[in-house]
Amino acid sequence: MWLNKNHTSWLIPDLETYREYLLRDYAGRANQTLSHNSVRAHLATIRSRYRKLLKSNQFRNSIYQAIDPTLSPSDQKAMVDELFARLSNAIDPINSSVQLTTSQDVEDSKHIRLSPQQAQELLAFPDDYTLIGKRDKAVIALLLCTGVREAELCALKVVDLRKRLAGELSLHVRKGKGAKERLIPYGDLEWGLHHVDEWMRAANITENAVFRGIYKGGKSIRPTPLTKRAINQILDKYPINHDSSLIVVKPHDLRRTYARSLYESGMDLLAIRDNLGHGDTRTTLQYIGTMDVVARKPTNIYNMSINPTDE
Repeated sequence: MWLNKNHTSWLIPDLETYREYLLRDYAGRANQTLSHNSVRAHLATIRSRYRKLLKSNQFRNSIYQAIDPTLSPSDQKAMVDELFARLSNAIDPINSSVQLTTSQDVEDSKHIRLSPQQAQELLAFPDDYTLIGKRDKAVIALLLCTGVREAELCALKVVDLRKRLAGELSLHVRKGKGAKERLIPYGDLEWGLHHVDEWMRAANITENAVFRGIYKGGKSIRPTPLTKRAINQILDKYPINHDSSLIVVKPHDLRRTYARSLYESGMDLLAIRDNLGHGDTRTTLQYIGTMDVVARKPTNIYNMSINPTDE
């Protein structure tokens, strides 16, 4: 579509212009622009496709067939060689590199982490007296109490809710990111299971998928599990007050909330890493977020202030 709009031939791709389009004008899901890392990965994929073409005899033959047959064989070869050379130059990363900017800090609005009070407010929003409300409350409770990813939540089965790890009641994640299986001890957050039990009892769920869709005016339960999109739509219904404005939290915001809350409670970093299913503590630290802001706040080193009564 971009090629047609810009009258650009796919034979000689203008990746530099396309890079600028992706960085400045592209609006993807939820009208969000792409990060530099995403643009870099996108361009790398395009280059790999072109490299395969450059090594394809079938492609080379098709180019020969498109050339004026009245030309001499040497002229035909020269044209094909010139086209392949130009194509090779066009996909060279030097001509369309993406400068990556590393961020030392991430502002609060980018990665939401709820305070204990905000978490309580979010959990209180769904109506306890409706089937939909019971399900939504159970979804929010388990996200807050285990920090699972939305895909892991969707895949949960009834038998996964109560497993044992060294004698501790735990949640079984069958297949996390990277096909990693893990157990997450509930500890003092076992209260999340109460809300899940309330939902399953009301929905008469005794096996297979824990979280399911509801239809027929909120009276009937679907046999199939919720999708990741459905989990996000559930949270969309319950905006909360954050920094004097209403915001909608995402499943990963509750995952970050879980990580930060555990860290602030004194849990060991490696234990938090294992509960989240991370392979590297650096990833876990990103979920926990910046903790040393108070130490970085300057004191009044210049002994100056603004007096609002001065003119």
